[in-house]
Amino acid sequence: MIEFQNVSKVYPNGTQGLKDINVTINKGEFVVIVGLSGAGKSTFLRSINRLHEISTGNIVIGDQSITEARGSELRKIRRDIGMIFQNFNLVKRSTVLRNVLSGRVGYHSTLRTLLGMFPRKDMELAFDALKRVNILEKAYTRSDQLSGGQQQRVSIARALAQEAKIILADEPVASLDPLTTKQVMDDLKKINQELGITTVVNLHFIDIARQYATRIIGLQAGEIVFDGPVEEATDERFSEIYGQPLETKTDEPSGALET
Repeated sequence: MIEFQNVSKVYPNGTQGLKDINVTINKGEFVVIVGLSGAGKSTFLRSINRLHEISTGNIVIGDQSITEARGSELRKIRRDIGMIFQNFNLVKRSTVLRNVLSGRVGYHSTLRTLLGMFPRKDMELAFDALKRVNILEKAYTRSDQLSGGQQQRVSIARALAQEAKIILADEPVASLDPLTTKQVMDDLKKINQELGITTVVNLHFIDIARQYATRIIGLQAGEIVFDGPVEEATDERFSEIYGQPLETKTDEPSGALET
């Protein structure tokens, strides 16, 4: 589903974001990317949909190179990739429904979307998506009136309405409390299992990575230093990824371990 072929990323200031990455993420996997801040997690994730352009190599989505794609071909590939951000990335003054419908923008002309002329199918997809993440009753509420967890569920619904085959989530629970974190991660896992949507998530909390991932990829200074099933992600392996012993945060429930 997603293949990195000798992918490197060097930023204009000379910082090495990724270094010769070769990895394949299979259809339907729930992959969590872990590593210290600056290890390359966001660069890795955002390279998949070309929010960050790579310097060398190739990234293949399905059987198409997104690296080489241009114009309508690139837009078509991106339609299959939903993105969930730490700061939710919603239009706060718009209703929940309108934000979810923005996931359909890639299927219509600019004029039609500006006028809000969405066909019945789009409306049905939006309502179904809101129902799946248990926030249907907020459809006509302004997004800025929602809690952080509710806003994040709106962004998940937007990706569902988009009919994404891949969901990328960049630190989706970093600003949420433990209870809301569980709700959002449960939604992502349920969608992954029930709909078979390939899900790639950057996370800071190690216990959450272990709880939800089927596979963990550890990055260190832009290189993959661990790639394996969650059962092999022992404390010792995590210590190698982070270059330091793990410490338990006493103010987090269930002994949450943070990078």
